[in-house]
Amino acid sequence: MAFEKRLTEIFGDDDPGHFGTGWWSGVLSAFFGLLALGSVIVLHWPQVLSSASLRGYYPMPVMRLAIQVVIGLAIACGVISALLRKKKVLGLTGMLLAIAATTLGGSSVPINETLTPGPSIGLDWFLLDLLLMTLIYSPIEVLWPAYPKQGVFREEWTVDIAYFLSTHLPIRVTEFLILAPAAALVHLVNVAPVQGPIARLPWLVQFLFAIVVADLAQYALHRALHVVPFLWRFHAIHHSSLSLDWIAGSRSHVVDDIIVRGGILIPMMFLFSNDIIVAYLVFVTLHATWTHANFGPSFGWLEPYVVVPRYHHWHHTSKREGIDKNFAIHFPFIDKLFGTFHLPEKRWPETYGLAGEPIPRTFWAQTVWPFWRPKPKAGSST
Repeated sequence: MAFEKRLTEIFGDDDPGHFGTGWWSGVLSAFFGLLALGSVIVLHWPQVLSSASLRGYYPMPVMRLAIQVVIGLAIACGVISALLRKKKVLGLTGMLLAIAATTLGGSSVPINETLTPGPSIGLDWFLLDLLLMTLIYSPIEVLWPAYPKQGVFREEWTVDIAYFLSTHLPIRVTEFLILAPAAALVHLVNVAPVQGPIARLPWLVQFLFAIVVADLAQYALHRALHVVPFLWRFHAIHHSSLSLDWIAGSRSHVVDDIIVRGGILIPMMFLFSNDIIVAYLVFVTLHATWTHANFGPSFGWLEPYVVVPRYHHWHHTSKREGIDKNFAIHFPFIDKLFGTFHLPEKRWPETYGLAGEPIPRTFWAQTVWPFWRPKPKAGSST
C-alpha cells in the first residue's frame, strides 16, 4: 500500500533489525512518544476526548505518573536508537513527540472543568487499550512466533490500526448500538427469576457458565455470518487479512461487530449479573486477541479443551480444508458437537485470506464495500 510504502521510505532502512541494532528502541521511542502526546492532549480536552463511562475509574495520580514514565521512556529509547542506528529518523521522531508532550504541559496539565456525561471521543480508551495489548501480545509474537519471517510491520498493518481506531474512538456510539437490543428486551421481561438462582452459584461457576453460554451464542451468530450471503459481505472483511497477528483481530466491519457483540449480550443479560458480564467482556477481549496472535507454542495438552491460536488460525485459512470450520471462539467441543471441527496435528495454515474473492485493500473502501458489492456466493468464506 502507498501509505505503508511511504512510511517505510521515511523511517525504514536496510540495516539489520534484530535486538541491539537500535531498531526496536527506535520503534519503542516512536510508540511511547505517540502515547505521551495523545495522553497530554486528552488532559487538555477531557470532556470531548475522554470516555465518560471510564472517567470515574481513573486514579489520576497514577495516570499522571504513568504519563511521566512514558515521556521518559520515549526520550531514553530515542537516545539509544539515535546512538546505535545510522538512520536517526525513528528515534528522533519519538524524542520530538515526547518533547511536544512536555511542551504542552506534560502530566501536570490541570483539569479545570467539571466533566459531565455526553458525547465524547474515546481517545483515552484507544491509547490505554493499545498500550496494554501491545505490552501483552507484541513481546510473545516477537519471542515465540508461529511464522518467524512475518514481521511486526507486515503488509496492511496500517489497515488494522485503522480498524483498531474505528472501534475505540466512537465508543459512545458503538456502546449504544451494541447494548440497545439486549437492554430493550431485558426491559420488557422480568429476569429476576432466572438471574436469582444463577447468582447464588459460586462466582467461578457463574463465570464458566457465562463463557459457555456466550460461546454457544457466538457460534450461532458466527456461522450465520458465514452462510448467509448478505451477512458474509460484512464478515468477509475480517477474513481478508493475508497474515494474522494480534492487531489483525481488530479488522472487523462495524456491522459485523454490532451483530456479534450485541447478539451475545442478549442471552448474557437475561442470565447473568452485570459483574459477570463485565468479567466475561474482559476475558473475551484477551482470549480472542490471543487466538489471532502470531504465537507458535502449541499447548498440545490444552488444544482439545480450549481454543488456542493454531485452532483459530485454521478458521482463517484460504485452503479448502479449513473453510467454514472452527467457529467456536472458546471451546472446541462446540465445533465437534456441530461437525465443524478441524485441527490437523502439528500443522499451521500455509495461506490466509479469502479464497479467490476480490476485496478492496483500504479501510474506507472496505467500510463501504459490503453495501454495494454484489452478493458473493454463499459458502465461499474462509
